Amino acid sequence: MLLTSLRLVFVLSIVSIGSLAVAADGQWKSLFDGKTMEGWEMIGGDKSQWEVKDGALSGSGQASMLVNTTKAYKNFRYRAEIKISDGGNSGMYFRTTRRPGFADGYEAQIDSTHTDPIRTGSIYGMCHVYKELVKPDTWFTYEIEVRDDVWRGREMTRIKVTVDGDELYEYLDFALTFKEGHFAFQHHDPGSIVHIRKVEVMELP
Repeated sequence: MLLTSLRLVFVLSIVSIGSLAVAADGQWKSLFDGKTMEGWEMIGGDKSQWEVKDGALSGSGQASMLVNTTKAYKNFRYRAEIKISDGGNSGMYFRTTRRPGFADGYEAQIDSTHTDPIRTGSIYGMCHVYKELVKPDTWFTYEIEVRDDVWRGREMTRIKVTVDGDELYEYLDFALTFKEGHFAFQHHDPGSIVHIRKVEVMELP
């Protein structure tokens, strides 16, 4: 009995050490240097504007997308600090295409007081939040965790949404709508101004 117990403790110790090793490997990588638009490309018309202003990416003008050109990502944690204007509308995209339109990829909505009632915290078209969680012209932290998994024998994509450290929900996409892709930010319309800083990703197994 003693030998069996010792073996069990040994096995559990190995599992714990392995888990710690996996956790230690996960490190945040910055996608924005706070000074230049290196690694980012605007997709939109001549009247669209993205620039670095006061250490943040700033989007204004006509509707457009700002795409991270680094690589395509599949499983990850992704976060940024964001500020949206009063009446403004934007979106934080993930698993999107290299040259996306508004319907390409998952969109975490950025909207405090726009006429569109779907607010910050929503996965647009999939899971909607109608309560104003963040005041306009106020910095907040948006974090998304995405990973493919199996639930009760069915393949799906888990999408966990967190705003300012408050985990709102975990959405299970059994349609596996988007497999992998780039990160991007949307500038929705001429009446909107969005600011983005501290954009980071942590790749997951």
